[in-house]
Amino acid sequence: RLRDHEPSELSHYSKATADVEYLYPWGWGELEGIANRTDYDLRQHMEHSGKDLRYYDEESGTRFLPYVIEPAVGVDRASLVFLFDAYAEEQVGDKNDTRVVLHLHPELAPIKVAVMPLSKKEPLTNLAHDIHHTIRKHWMTQYDETGGAIGKRYRRQDEIGTPLCVTVDFDSLEDHAVTIRERDSMAQVRVPIAELVPALREKLGF
Repeated sequence: RLRDHEPSELSHYSKATADVEYLYPWGWGELEGIANRTDYDLRQHMEHSGKDLRYYDEESGTRFLPYVIEPAVGVDRASLVFLFDAYAEEQVGDKNDTRVVLHLHPELAPIKVAVMPLSKKEPLTNLAHDIHHTIRKHWMTQYDETGGAIGKRYRRQDEIGTPLCVTVDFDSLEDHAVTIRERDSMAQVRVPIAELVPALREKLGF
């Protein structure tokens, strides 16, 4: 929401200031401040430098000092809000199973795609490494062949917000296809390896 500052809150140089506020878990608070600093900055600089900084408007034939509108937003605060909005604990299946997931927009997710061979055995891992080598040319990726069920590896990627996982299984050695698993819907689709990069690009949106 947008909150205008009361006259008592305004800085001496500000004609008007408004805060873009966000509803944090502890209540409404500032996310970004937007201040109308009038011509204070350029006037001070002009007075102390002795140089005329007025803008000449050719149509009207007049000169004036432009106003400065100052938006002030911090990367740390914005990042915190992205995490607040993305974090979710969801019930999955009939077993009252809870998964933690970060529903980050793909452009914000640190890792875009994770590649996972179903087994640590060759030649499956060789194929998975080749696929990972191809994908990492396009996006930030992660390769995970650690032990444990594939479901647990999916959950780890859900927790860090990875939008897509590519699973390489033993059928991949025969049909030359892999499975793309989507973070949000958990839907899975089989895609030919030769068409994998375009399929990922379509799902990621870039």
